Amino acid sequence: MENIFIQSSGLLAIIILGYLMKRLNLLSKKDGDRLSIIIVYLTLPAAIIVNLWHLVIHQNLLRLILLGIVWSILQIFLAFFISMKKDRIKQKLLMYCGSGFNIGNFLIPFIQSVNPSLVPFISMFDIGNSIMLTGGSPAIIERLTSRQVSFSLRQLIVNLLKSVPFLCYLVMLIFRSTSISLPESLYIILTPIANANIFLSMFMIGLYLDLRIPFADMKSILQLYALRFGVGSLLVLIFMFSPLNRSLQLIFSLLAVSPIPLFGVINAVLSGVKEELVGFASSLSFIVSLFLMTLIMLIF
Repeated sequence: MENIFIQSSGLLAIIILGYLMKRLNLLSKKDGDRLSIIIVYLTLPAAIIVNLWHLVIHQNLLRLILLGIVWSILQIFLAFFISMKKDRIKQKLLMYCGSGFNIGNFLIPFIQSVNPSLVPFISMFDIGNSIMLTGGSPAIIERLTSRQVSFSLRQLIVNLLKSVPFLCYLVMLIFRSTSISLPESLYIILTPIANANIFLSMFMIGLYLDLRIPFADMKSILQLYALRFGVGSLLVLIFMFSPLNRSLQLIFSLLAVSPIPLFGVINAVLSGVKEELVGFASSLSFIVSLFLMTLIMLIF
């Protein structure tokens, strides 16, 4: 228990360090953009490969891919029904930011630091999550909010193939499903790069952190958090008393309280939601999520 608290405190300290470096004008949000490139193209792919290196593929793991798709769809429809009487912009805020999972930039680094053995399970779920975030979710949301945007399977595939982390998931899934083995020297080379993913991801969050409170929009933020973390906390209670094995209970509980995903932020802004509102909601969600995830780890 003490180790979990120390690990989580360390992650929060890195986030605060990044935020202070920005506030002292030693670094800026643009440096966060540069870090995100390093993370997406180097450290996160390395972390995926290293953590899936010894993965044994079985049917339950493959089901997690489908679950990542189904869970995201259920989140979208729940947000839609809750927000039916709201104007279209507020409805899109809840649908885009209330669905999906921030796994690559937050949950994987968190799990890496406290319980690396769970990363392969989270990674399988993230394959389905990636399919939704890169094309599935926007197609459903825009259709539900009456813009009648047609779904393009070709565009979805193109978006997925442009995603280096998704390609790493796919390649490792193929290798681990066959008898083909990768050279052990590659594992040795990638391990220190993968280890850097934890620090860089948390530090980047600190650089992006924006705690300026848009008071006029606080009601919308509270409604979003009630949907994302309120419903998520109820799901945690359900998972804790479910007949699932302990590892799956923990994984699903952590997923239920994950922060707002980057694609949710981007798509919400593109659909007309105020950038300041989404930026604040997204920033604060990392802190709320870190607290809830730490609490869940301590309970388990």
